[in-house]
Amino acid sequence: MLGSERRAFQAAMTLKYCAGSARQAEVVFGWSRQAVELGLHEQRTGVVCLSAQSVVAGNKPWEEKHPEVAKALWALAQSHAQQDPTFRSTLSFTRLTAAEALKQLRAQGFAEQVLPSPSTMAEVLNRNGYRLLAVVKAKPQKKFQKPTPSSPTSTTRTKPAKGVPSCD
Repeated sequence: MLGSERRAFQAAMTLKYCAGSARQAEVVFGWSRQAVELGLHEQRTGVVCLSAQSVVAGNKPWEEKHPEVAKALWALAQSHAQQDPTFRSTLSFTRLTAAEALKQLRAQGFAEQVLPSPSTMAEVLNRNGYRLLAVVKAKPQKKFQKPTPSSPTSTTRTKPAKGVPSCD
């Protein structure tokens, strides 16, 4: 439980077991007195307080901070991408490394301040489905099966070890 749902539960338990005392709920349950008081006020007035924590906290992804550079990066990555040769997945593989992507974005005239580090660039490419893999070439099928010693068509026969009786 998070946010207002947790505070509503705390307020209900405080009213039920602690006679509506936030101080007593703090001692008995170990809850934050301020959170219990806020829950009691929310229950009394019917107005739920929403937190802006998710809006203001955390670092936004690089793609959201610099959408114009990201658009140029996707065009660049798409030009270097190839489909999985087996067509079993929708993943795109790319021959474009993070360092090469940064080099080409600099050549397109983007400032150094808007470009991420090479490790962050690799994360951005991976996060958006461009995995760096070696180019997979089609392998020709073998025409003949390699003979094995146990095969009846094998030309070489193994000799029994010395001192071991044979079945002949």
